[in-house]
Amino acid sequence: MQELVQMRLINVKVFLEREESMKKRKRADRQTKVLEFRNDEAIDYAILSHRWFEQEVDCDEMIGLAKMGAKERDEIRRRLGYKKILDSCERAKKDGLEWLWVDACCIDKRSSAELSEAINSMFRWYENSRVCYAYLHDVIDSSLPMEDDKRTYPYSNGWPEWFSRGWTLQEMIAPRNVEFFNKDWQPIGNKWTLAPILADITRVPEHILRDGLTSNRPCVAQIMSWAANRTTTRIEDRAYSLLGLLDVNMPMLYGEGKKAFQRLQLEIIRMSNDQSIFAWRGSNRTGSILADDSSCFRDCSTMELMDLDEFTQSLKGDIPEEELRLIEEDRFGVFPITNRGIQIWLLLRPLDGSRSVFEALLPCRVGPLDPPVTITLNLWKSNYYRYSRSLGNAFPTEQTLQFSQLYLSYRDTLHHDAAFEIDDSAITENGLAYCGAYPWEPRGNTVTVAGTNSLCVRVYADTQADCRFAVGFGHCFGQDWIHLVYEEHSSTTVRSWKDYAEEEYRKMRVSGPEHAQSMAMARSQGECYGCVWIMQTHLPGSCWTVRTSCVVWESSRNCGVRIDAFQDPGFGTVSNKWRCFDVDRTNDPNRDMRSLMIPSTRGRLRLLVDGVIMEFSPAPNGVKLGDYGHFIDPKDFCCEGNIFDDLKFLTPEPDITPRQHKIDKVYGSNAGNDYVTARWRSSLSKVHLYKPLGLSLPSNPHFNLLLTSLSTRLTNRYLVTKVIQCAPVPPGERSRRSSHPTGSKDRLLDPTAPLCTIEKPFVWYRDEDAAFASVEWPSDSLWSPLEIEDD
Repeated sequence: MQELVQMRLINVKVFLEREESMKKRKRADRQTKVLEFRNDEAIDYAILSHRWFEQEVDCDEMIGLAKMGAKERDEIRRRLGYKKILDSCERAKKDGLEWLWVDACCIDKRSSAELSEAINSMFRWYENSRVCYAYLHDVIDSSLPMEDDKRTYPYSNGWPEWFSRGWTLQEMIAPRNVEFFNKDWQPIGNKWTLAPILADITRVPEHILRDGLTSNRPCVAQIMSWAANRTTTRIEDRAYSLLGLLDVNMPMLYGEGKKAFQRLQLEIIRMSNDQSIFAWRGSNRTGSILADDSSCFRDCSTMELMDLDEFTQSLKGDIPEEELRLIEEDRFGVFPITNRGIQIWLLLRPLDGSRSVFEALLPCRVGPLDPPVTITLNLWKSNYYRYSRSLGNAFPTEQTLQFSQLYLSYRDTLHHDAAFEIDDSAITENGLAYCGAYPWEPRGNTVTVAGTNSLCVRVYADTQADCRFAVGFGHCFGQDWIHLVYEEHSSTTVRSWKDYAEEEYRKMRVSGPEHAQSMAMARSQGECYGCVWIMQTHLPGSCWTVRTSCVVWESSRNCGVRIDAFQDPGFGTVSNKWRCFDVDRTNDPNRDMRSLMIPSTRGRLRLLVDGVIMEFSPAPNGVKLGDYGHFIDPKDFCCEGNIFDDLKFLTPEPDITPRQHKIDKVYGSNAGNDYVTARWRSSLSKVHLYKPLGLSLPSNPHFNLLLTSLSTRLTNRYLVTKVIQCAPVPPGERSRRSSHPTGSKDRLLDPTAPLCTIEKPFVWYRDEDAAFASVEWPSDSLWSPLEIEDD
């Protein structure tokens, strides 16, 4: 049997005698012990329940008061906290009690071990007390208020502050006898006579106030609900103050914050099969099956458990007989905690239209005539998480119930704000209309979703084709997601865009986890940065195809989104699936998605350009910067024109001056200082460039808009975006290089434009079934900084 922790108690007689001596300015006996340890089960004692003031008297001050100087001693004796102890001792003496416990001075809080032992023993100490004095320092009258008065008690829910504190809940329930006193220590009444009023104030049932928790113990959720509106100075105490009420012991770890309440719930699960602990409602977050704090149980004040027979009886008609036979008490009532999660058997019912969101039935109910409580779970990867719909009973469910073993995650997922920088200018430029956003209209072009506002839906319309579509921007399980839906049967004349937006919003709230998983799968196919994800959707009954594309900007981690539309009457049906493409310059400070480039898959030579390793391909004969065309096969580029020539006809003075770049040495070269050596990525072969100069397309908003203006005519054309030009090699140099031994791996490239980069402008991309859709661009074709190799 575990040894009981002894209490440090105030010797009432010694304390009052010492106080009388100090009051008369007599010399107090310094050897007299004011605080002594005693066994709480062997003596009669009074105990104080109070709201702490700013200046309480601690253990060290109480012991050493007689040894202090007069000035320091008088300062302590003037404190309200000291007067509170003095008045309590006077009351205990009047009641014929020799000992008094006051938490402020009877616990040495410098000792973490003593503090932990005291907190774990505190419920028992209050329970074993002869009388508990509840001191209500802010009550002036000789009676409790009959209704909440926010004028008198503005900071404690309209009631005396004692009723708003976390620790005083157990201090009211545990003792058999609680005497209430007002500010001047005038009696107000006791727990028995005041039980109806106390029940109204605290929501603790009268039978608990009169008989305690020993008989007809409520379920965990109901006990938690009593503390829902109470506060504590330290966040950890919201959990620690409930230990005795829930019959749990655990060590104190001040500094752990909200993890204390998680530990409390896990300890309850280890020693109880009370599933009402999962029945909390007071949070709209998605993640751990465990509640954040007691406020989540605010609506559980009438919660009660159902026995197995009641529970199975309520399921008849919703579950096959063979499933009912599986619900055995030993299987249904045991849920161990594992490193993967809480292993548990639950009855699940999928929400209509979802493959990953379920309703789970719990063997508890809000009232005697109510059905079992349901919670919403989401299957994410291999575990089930608490999922908040926050839309009541808006979603129908499939009626079939399945009794399944699963793992409930008690670890939270990552939560952070997700910001979408949206460019939908191409929508309105093409004659489609932006209707609005639901449930809120963002400021500017940035949509930020997080917490309870984890989804925003924007609605667009093709008024000529009487067709609407909605784009959802959401965040779930640390993954931001985008999804587009459209009306298959137009009803724009029947209902408003807001009604349509609200309907799609509710559907996406249910299917959000699946969209998040789809987005995560698409992103896993490419690099974290340097990729664009594209989804294309053909609008039924319309000639428009909507392309939604996004990129994660490395500098801000925001998601850049572009929504545009192009006419393609013969396009047919396009599946709403994300595809990943490696792109160039996704981290450009301009961050204009119209300037992004999708590289070709041709072989690469490495060069150091402006201090950054980049890759180029051997150039076709006669190729120039700005040439565009198509590939006959993976090697042969067929030029159809030059963008610089075309742009001259679009604008009188185009800002299309090519950019120049310095080519530096990477690998050693014995050809001389005027040479730069390039190496093939896939071999040790090298080429030598004589006085190379790099040229690339302009990068400015004006030029990017010109690229967009050509997107319809040059759909799916490739563009020469960079070239390396070399000076002609002097005849003497050519002769010297040609005298190298046969079989040398080095070559001398002499043409005016020996190397280039051919890419497809992102705004020119269309999803071609034959020519492009089957091509999978390898991640190593990305034009980006590379690791420099030693020669």
